[in-house]
Amino acid sequence: MWLWTAVGSAILLGIYDVFKKQASTRNDVLHILLYATMLSTVLLSPFILTSVSGWQWLDGTVFAVGDGTLHDHLLVLLKSVIVAISWITGLMGLKNLPITTAGTIKTSRPVFVLLGSILIFGERLNPWQWVAIIVALFALWLLGRTSKKEGVDFVRNKWIFCMWIAVITGVISALLDKHLMQGMQPMFVQGWCNFYITVIMAVIVLFGRFTRQKYYQPYKHDWAIWIIALFITASDFLYFLSLHSSGSMLSVVSMLRRSSVIITFLCGALIFKEKNLRQKGLALLILLISMAILVFAS
Repeated sequence: MWLWTAVGSAILLGIYDVFKKQASTRNDVLHILLYATMLSTVLLSPFILTSVSGWQWLDGTVFAVGDGTLHDHLLVLLKSVIVAISWITGLMGLKNLPITTAGTIKTSRPVFVLLGSILIFGERLNPWQWVAIIVALFALWLLGRTSKKEGVDFVRNKWIFCMWIAVITGVISALLDKHLMQGMQPMFVQGWCNFYITVIMAVIVLFGRFTRQKYYQPYKHDWAIWIIALFITASDFLYFLSLHSSGSMLSVVSMLRRSSVIITFLCGALIFKEKNLRQKGLALLILLISMAILVFAS
C-alpha cells in the first residue's frame, strides 16, 4: 500500500510543480509560498484543533494528529526551517529556469537521499545500486551539457546554484522525515510543519515590506495558488502516510515521488513550449532508468 501512496503523491506533486511554475510568472516567490502554506494550514487546521481541544474524534485513523512533546515540536520546527529554505531556493530556480531543467535537477534528489542513508543510517549499497548512482550522475552531466545550449551554465548560473541548495536541503528534510515518522503521527508532522512554515514566511514577507527590500513585490491575487495549496497538501499527506507505513523504504519512496518529473517534463513541452526537449528527454530517460535500477536493486 505504501508504494501506491507514494505513486499518488508523485502525481499530485507533478501537477503542483506545474501550477507553481505558472504562478511564479505573476508573483514573487515569497508571496506564493506564504499564501500557499497559509491555505494548506487552513485546510489542516480542523485536524490540529481536534487534538489541541482534547477531542478524540479521529483517534485510530490516519487523520489523528496526536499529542506532541516540546522536543517533538522543536524537531518539526527544525524541519520547517529546512523546508522553507528548500522551497524558497527551489521556487527561485524554477521561476528563472526552464521547468524541464529544474525538474530534472530535482529528480537527482533520491540518489543523494540514498547516499545520506548510507552515511547516517549505516545502509550499504550493493553493486547494482552503485551502478544506478553512476548512471544518475551521467544523466546530470548530460543535462548540464544540454542546458548550456540555452545559456544555462551549471557551474556559474546562480539559479542552478539555488536548485542545488533546494536539492541538498530537500535531502536533509527527507532524512529527517525518516526519523520523525518513527515516533510521530503523519498528520502531526504535516499540520504543525505547515503552520511553522507559514509563520516563517510571514516574518520574511513583513520584513521585506516594512524595510522595502528589493526582493519584496506587491502581491497580485492568483487563483493558481489555491490549486497549489490543495495539491501540495494532498501530496504531502500521501508522502507522510507512505513513510509511516510498516515496511516502507525511504529511498524507494523518495525515488517514486520524484517520478513527478514526468508530468513537469510533458507540461514543459506542451504548455511552456521549451526547447532542446530531445536532449533533455534523453537525460531524463537515463535518470529514470537509474531510479528503476535503484528500486529493483533495493
